[in-house]
Amino acid sequence: MKRQLILEDGTVFIGEAFGSDIDKVGEVVFNTGMTGYQEILTDPSYCGQIVTLTYPLIGNYGINRDDFESVSPAVAGFVVKEAAEFPSNWRNQLSLDEFLKNKNIPGISGIDTRKLTRIIRQHGTLKGAICSIEKNAEEIISQLKATVLPADQVKRVSTKSAYFSPGRGPRVVLVDYGMKHGILRELNNRNCDVVVVPYNVTAEEVLSFHPDGIMLSNGPGDPKTVTQTLEMIQTVQKEVPLFGICLGHQLFALANGADTEKLKFGHRGSNHPVKDLRTGKVSLTSQNHGYTVDTESVVNTELEITHVALNDGTVEGLRHKQYPAFTVQYHPEASPGPEDANYLFDEFMQMIEASKKVGI
Repeated sequence: MKRQLILEDGTVFIGEAFGSDIDKVGEVVFNTGMTGYQEILTDPSYCGQIVTLTYPLIGNYGINRDDFESVSPAVAGFVVKEAAEFPSNWRNQLSLDEFLKNKNIPGISGIDTRKLTRIIRQHGTLKGAICSIEKNAEEIISQLKATVLPADQVKRVSTKSAYFSPGRGPRVVLVDYGMKHGILRELNNRNCDVVVVPYNVTAEEVLSFHPDGIMLSNGPGDPKTVTQTLEMIQTVQKEVPLFGICLGHQLFALANGADTEKLKFGHRGSNHPVKDLRTGKVSLTSQNHGYTVDTESVVNTELEITHVALNDGTVEGLRHKQYPAFTVQYHPEASPGPEDANYLFDEFMQMIEASKKVGI
């Protein structure tokens, strides 16, 4: 069955339908990873987006029980060059098509994903629609131009109430802005006693759990739509060691007087080189973000830049000059991607131990 992907700039792609047969509208983005499509599909940071994978064959190892990053995928749609119909892997339990049908996510295959990626790289991210071949393209284009995409993604994907993931080590309050479960797994692997709390938690509520450390998670959308959390960050960073990832990194920057801006087409992939300015070491990192911290805005704050992206020089890491708090723009838990930056979780643990000794 034929299906179309229509962009707000008037471009129309005709391809094959797979997954759910519903129509969906979203921001069209691309990810350059060669593997990890299950983690990408279930990453809450893609909430409301139509995700294009640049690697040509997707679905060849199927869907398994272990590689989920959330229970309920929030992507709007999925675009691939070729969707494997008969996956082969010892862990396979569902085909990609079956999974998308089960989760009510439309997919389109058989289109020129290189052309689509070049359009996004040239013009920036665009609104798009995956819809039936019967729909009038001109009408859809007009609707897309008039559409204002929702800005409540964090509210949609964050947990609605606090819950525990017990351990016998240091207690970490994990603020869920759209948390990938890989972050929780890394804390569990270090025997942390984790309390996961909603995005709109107050400082008083966070501190009532008597945490040894605080983690600000990744999440979707523009950080400036989540400004109600800034006061909480400003308060708790003075009391407890803090580590932020992706959206958490951007919110930490805003809370300390820096600014953020939208990237033309974002960083989404699993091979982005990042340099640690303190050691000169370069790590290959997994990334998924459409916004970045403005470099110049950091100058007159209490923050210092610790990491930069080698591809475009954007800010990839920050550290507070006065408090035990640091953040990174990329994903040290990977899932998917290289685990070069996994050591940052150990640095966080060391920071917690050091703070206990000095009685912060």
